[in-house]
Amino acid sequence: MNNEFDRYIKIGTLLGMDPKTIHVELATALGPNAPSYTTSARWAKCFREGREDLNDDPPVSELTAESIELVRQVINNDPHSTYDDIIAESSLSCDTIERIIHNCLTMKKSFISLGTPSTE
Repeated sequence: MNNEFDRYIKIGTLLGMDPKTIHVELATALGPNAPSYTTSARWAKCFREGREDLNDDPPVSELTAESIELVRQVINNDPHSTYDDIIAESSLSCDTIERIIHNCLTMKKSFISLGTPSTE
């Protein structure tokens, strides 16, 4: 079934459909059996970049200067980017993105406390 999904996403991409529309159509037709939006967006990106088949290149898992810079740019463009946003933009795995963020870019999560004011 995976091959059918990627064929539909490839045709939709070639016809100029955006990944969200492709995902909505697959979800309407297949319900919970449809690929996730993140998967649809990642595959559409591969086809827009000229890949003929999803199996023609091994997955990108190496930490390269290009992948590090790509993650840095996505985060700089939107500091509130989620892992899913970065995956959709870069086609990198969640583990690779995590290694880049924490080991290469040495970024850490920051939290703002909105606690109650002190009553001292």
